[in-house]
Amino acid sequence: MAEYGPMVLRVCRAVLGPTDAADAWSETFLSALRAYPDLDPDANIEAWLVTIAHRRAIDVGRALTRAPVPAETLPERPAAGPNPSDYDPDLWDALRALPPKQRQAVAYHYLAGLPHAEIAALLGNSTDAARRAAADGLKTLRKLYPKDES
Repeated sequence: MAEYGPMVLRVCRAVLGPTDAADAWSETFLSALRAYPDLDPDANIEAWLVTIAHRRAIDVGRALTRAPVPAETLPERPAAGPNPSDYDPDLWDALRALPPKQRQAVAYHYLAGLPHAEIAALLGNSTDAARRAAADGLKTLRKLYPKDES
């Protein structure tokens, strides 16, 4: 830290500016200490630390942009939109007719775009079971709701 600390701080300041660089500086050395035992003995430590510093600074910058910003007044709440079941009750009836795991798998995969592995974790089953539930649910929906309005 004594030898490379000022260089790491310069990298962090270059990415984040002077205000937020200290967090990235400390994160850099925490990450470096964790990874140091696995470092190749012939590695260029300065380049290695610059890479870590740059990545940590980007991470800190992302975290700062995602942090909530306090507001003096709360915005007005928008009026509730129309109920989705109002514009196609047959589709919603067909969805309700599906078994729960199939309905959830269809919604997670085809509406939310989640991969089958994540669906499996949410539903507490295997990836193959999640894939099968989504496929079976879609097949059942096509039978129960044969409308094609395209």
